[in-house]
Amino acid sequence: MGRVSAVDVISLLKSHRSIRKFTDEPIDESVLTDIVAGALATATSSNLQGTTVIRVRNPETRAAIATLAGGQTYVETAAAFYVWCADLHRSAVACDMAGGDFHDGMTEHFVIAAVDCALAAQSAAVAAESLGLGICYIGGIRNDPAQVTELLQLPEQVFPVFGFCIGHPDQDPAVKPRLPLSVTLKDDVYDETNDRAGIEAYDEQMRAYYSERTNGKLDRTWSADMSALLGKESRPFMKDYLEGQGFATR
Repeated sequence: MGRVSAVDVISLLKSHRSIRKFTDEPIDESVLTDIVAGALATATSSNLQGTTVIRVRNPETRAAIATLAGGQTYVETAAAFYVWCADLHRSAVACDMAGGDFHDGMTEHFVIAAVDCALAAQSAAVAAESLGLGICYIGGIRNDPAQVTELLQLPEQVFPVFGFCIGHPDQDPAVKPRLPLSVTLKDDVYDETNDRAGIEAYDEQMRAYYSERTNGKLDRTWSADMSALLGKESRPFMKDYLEGQGFATR
């Protein structure tokens, strides 16, 4: 196996941006297949392989998902759009084929499938970006997971985790700063002695980033964003939906 430059890989990882404007240029089908195949070779707990990827080609379905996701039109305009699913259904079928019993509702199994799905999708993101393509995750499909489930005819034990746009970028946004490693990288124990100071410095960095991005129209910090995000209920229907899909965890 050829050695890829570590400098190039790390630089690529640090340069990630979400792309929300795409050109009309198509992507060769063999390239798309290779990206997904490579992603599905990602590490998987206990060889569960608890990921199913659905390529959504039907324009009406893509338009419906774009609307459900909050009017994210790039779901329709990207060269390709996928829905990444955490899948225990296939494993349940395998249990039956082996003459065993599938014990549904186990929290650990749900976590394994969700983690498998996220790991594989991120491998797809890195593969796509290494080819000069742009990607955007669409968590907004969880605004109405029941409708997405119906549109994609998902069986029980399958959960749509996020959508995934991929295409040729038609924009060049700045890289969004991340929290300093002094806050997110710990030695031995969870020492938060200097975290508040690090977050305050990051807030000022994000204020400058948003001001530049919007020509001074937006005064916004990470702390304020987290207060808005976590200071209210978020998709309270999710628990009932997951239970209806067979993920009544225990």
